[in-house]
Amino acid sequence: MRRLRRLIQKRSLRWSEGVCVIEGPDLVEAALDAGVEFEALYVDVEALGRERISALCARGEGRGVRIFSLLAGVLDKVADAQTAQPVLAVVRLPLVPLEQLTSDGLVLVLHDVRDPGNAGTIIRSSDAAGVSSVVFTGQSVDPFNPKTLRATAGSIFHIPVAVATLDATLEHFSSPEVQTIATVVRGGDSIRELDLTRPSVVVIGNESEGLDDEVIARCALTASIPMAGRSESLNAGVAASLLAFEALWQRQDKNLASPRPSLKTL
Repeated sequence: MRRLRRLIQKRSLRWSEGVCVIEGPDLVEAALDAGVEFEALYVDVEALGRERISALCARGEGRGVRIFSLLAGVLDKVADAQTAQPVLAVVRLPLVPLEQLTSDGLVLVLHDVRDPGNAGTIIRSSDAAGVSSVVFTGQSVDPFNPKTLRATAGSIFHIPVAVATLDATLEHFSSPEVQTIATVVRGGDSIRELDLTRPSVVVIGNESEGLDDEVIARCALTASIPMAGRSESLNAGVAASLLAFEALWQRQDKNLASPRPSLKTL
């Protein structure tokens, strides 16, 4: 149990061992559906009689996953979630190497985005809007932080997620066909006026400070979200979500049909 707790608390251990802890039946089910590699599944003994938990255990056993039943209350002392969870699992980090990402559709780059909730929301919205991939750069939060994982609601297993430097990311997507876009609070092109049907790499900045001038200068375009009220700025998760769905709607209008996700099987 000590190792589980340390995996939940320490980013360095997650990355050195290449695994993370997922909590709750929703995330466990999503990981099973996605074919993620499991190390082990831990279940509260009092939950074994529940139909859903029993089904998850049966699926795990069918894939050769080790199942451990624990005395009542043990998981409460280990888990990060405030609400007691009847099941958690240790799984291989669902990480995609930067080199495997394609520039088709829209790529969101989170640079110095530190809030786990924002990061998780962006992954969840990206999944829903058919974004090609999400890349974490700079001092961004660990995408496999337990709070981030919960905020993704399982979408972390549906969309390619990479962690890299900003330099490597911009270099990887450097191509005449790909437009790079820096998001700014004001003064950029309206997201309604940009052609987001083109392959696009959009950089989202830190929640409080945004992107610095050097990063903005490295992108070909700047984008802003028009606002009617007196709010100073939008939450990073909301802004990225609006941008992702703007790209989806533009593709839908252009194709005059239900849009197909830009996500491809790697």
